[in-house]
Amino acid sequence: MDLLDQIRFITTSIRAKRLHSFLTGLGIAVGIAAVILLTSMGEGLQRFVLAEFTQFGTNLIAINPGKVTTMGTSLGVIGSERLLTLEDADALRQLPGIEAAVPMVQGNAEVKAGNRTRRITIYGVGPEMDRAFRMQVQSGRFLPPDDARIARPFVVLGHKVRQELFPGRTPLGERIQIGNQPARVIGVMESKGQILGFDMDDTVYLPAVRALDLFNRDGLMEIDILYREGNDPDEMVAAIKRLLLARHGQEDFTITTQQQMLDVLGSVLDMLTVAVGALGGISLLVGSVGIFTVMTIAVRERTAEIGLLRAIGATKVQILIFFLMEGTLLAALGGFAGLAAGFVCANLIHFLVPLLPVHTPWSFVFLAELLAMAIGILASILPARQAAMLSPLEALRSE
Repeated sequence: MDLLDQIRFITTSIRAKRLHSFLTGLGIAVGIAAVILLTSMGEGLQRFVLAEFTQFGTNLIAINPGKVTTMGTSLGVIGSERLLTLEDADALRQLPGIEAAVPMVQGNAEVKAGNRTRRITIYGVGPEMDRAFRMQVQSGRFLPPDDARIARPFVVLGHKVRQELFPGRTPLGERIQIGNQPARVIGVMESKGQILGFDMDDTVYLPAVRALDLFNRDGLMEIDILYREGNDPDEMVAAIKRLLLARHGQEDFTITTQQQMLDVLGSVLDMLTVAVGALGGISLLVGSVGIFTVMTIAVRERTAEIGLLRAIGATKVQILIFFLMEGTLLAALGGFAGLAAGFVCANLIHFLVPLLPVHTPWSFVFLAELLAMAIGILASILPARQAAMLSPLEALRSE
């Protein structure tokens, strides 16, 4: 048999049983489409989270009060043996290799400017916050390097806050009321947009000591450390731990590096991808059963044809290869359809929900198609072996 005859023999059964072949390929297509869709969304989300975190740089360490942790997040904000203080931040700033130690307090408060009033997210921070988080001041300046315990009541407005409270004019030098505290505006930040769902433009920054008084808190919610590029993060963590142990007398704090945060988020995304990808695996399993059924029926219906091929010289190996190639072709066609459907659905979702990132790596596309073909081969082995083992005489008698 020449190549054209082989292809014609392989495709005869597929064309003869169009409905069976379509339904069988549909099972493979649904599974592959689900795998591609979920992989694209998971990969896109991981790239999005990585980009969101790394825009602040990769040399950040977060310190939270409390030792008890769950999924990398400290519960010390709720309760702790000893809270983090402004003095802790000052001490950490003196460590070798530390470029900035930013105290952090967050809350919501009513901000009033003239006859305009809004409830806004308030960040109590240190004067190095803009440098640590790579944020730029559009006009004016950021908080001055005052003594952390007696910092002056200066504030810096987010880009959106400035537009809403002072439309059409500069707010520099203006007085505003934050809760029960008066303050003077000394700067406006450049637009930063949303980061992991938090609108960084709809904020007001004021000294941490003022925020502690505003929200009636005894300690900081977090201290963020910026260390110099090239320093080993494990060594920095060890140095921070030694200092805080000496000051607190016990390990009542949680230190989290940026890589640990990314690892936690990555593990959550991986679990979601695997869990939902298992649903696609069920569809692939159904598709493999369909291929097995169709190939078994094809062997029975073409018994006489197999006997004739054996009678004119076809070997058992050739018959085995014919049916294996038929099952593989059926799975490959279903895989191609699934790839197209998954790619279209992923991009359609991104078009309808632009904030949901989608990325389809070509390596995953290649592996998905190989998976479909492997399923076709595995599901066709028994029917192909059954066809190859038929006796030529017995096969011809079935005519």
